[in-house]
Amino acid sequence: MKAIRFHEFGGTEVLRFEDVEQPVPGAGQVLVRVAATSFNPVDDHIRAGALAEMLPIALPHVPGIDLAGTVAELGADVTGLEVGDKVVAMLPLDSAGGAAEYVLVSAQDLAPAPTSIDLADAAALPLTGLAAWQAVFELAELKPGQTVLVNGAGGAVGSLVVQLAVDAGAHVTAVDVPEHAERLRGYGADRVVGPLDLAAGPAAVGGPFEVVVNHVRVSPDELAQLTGYVADGGVAASSAGPIPEDPARGVRSASLWVRSDGAQLAELVAKVDAGRLRIHVADRRPVAELAAVHEDAGAGRLSGKTVLIAP
Repeated sequence: MKAIRFHEFGGTEVLRFEDVEQPVPGAGQVLVRVAATSFNPVDDHIRAGALAEMLPIALPHVPGIDLAGTVAELGADVTGLEVGDKVVAMLPLDSAGGAAEYVLVSAQDLAPAPTSIDLADAAALPLTGLAAWQAVFELAELKPGQTVLVNGAGGAVGSLVVQLAVDAGAHVTAVDVPEHAERLRGYGADRVVGPLDLAAGPAAVGGPFEVVVNHVRVSPDELAQLTGYVADGGVAASSAGPIPEDPARGVRSASLWVRSDGAQLAELVAKVDAGRLRIHVADRRPVAELAAVHEDAGAGRLSGKTVLIAP
């Protein structure tokens, strides 16, 4: 089968499109014929070796954390699935990825694919959807009626955070550049504002807020200023560096490290099919162009979530 692999850490030139042996499912595993994967910023960090100490991987490595595809073969002891089922998954960060014709997946990480969108586009959901779900419901423990500030709301994860929070009955202020404003209003945000002027303070955007979710990489000093945007007794959740806590005001903080979870992914799929969660795909490209996608990402040329169609 064809796959993209890198045999050493480095720049985009280490990504090779090559022939590899098709894997065989073991007990509890499923062989999936890949329809598509997608690009996530962490893919770039893994390829460059920036996470090698924290996240050891075996080389050569197939990238691509997201997966949408069709069940091709079942390993022993797998129940509840049949050959031909359309599925999605977030693959573990240290496992072989979805930039290939076939990939092995633990059965517990799989969820039925959405039926209301193209299977390839469903590859845009797993990592970003799970990151949003875990930030909103596990870290922030969001409750109906709470006020929420989403910083970086126009991005792949932030867009889903906005929608999940709105769907849960929260009052959302979405922060991002003006080009995303119309889409964010369409997601139900109560207020859409441009990038934060942290020196102006939370009152300038209607805060402080009971929940702050941050997806914007800023300096440690700026992260510390975000603490002031959290109301007394509130919580900050961040995927872009830790926001300091303020025990005197009862402000707690949590950092996001997304993990695979088939049950949570099934909940997200149900929301997509019910029309309560929309996936925004900015571009679709052949997986053979993965090196160019990594290069575009590094140069800031990606316009949004990019889906990579399998060979």
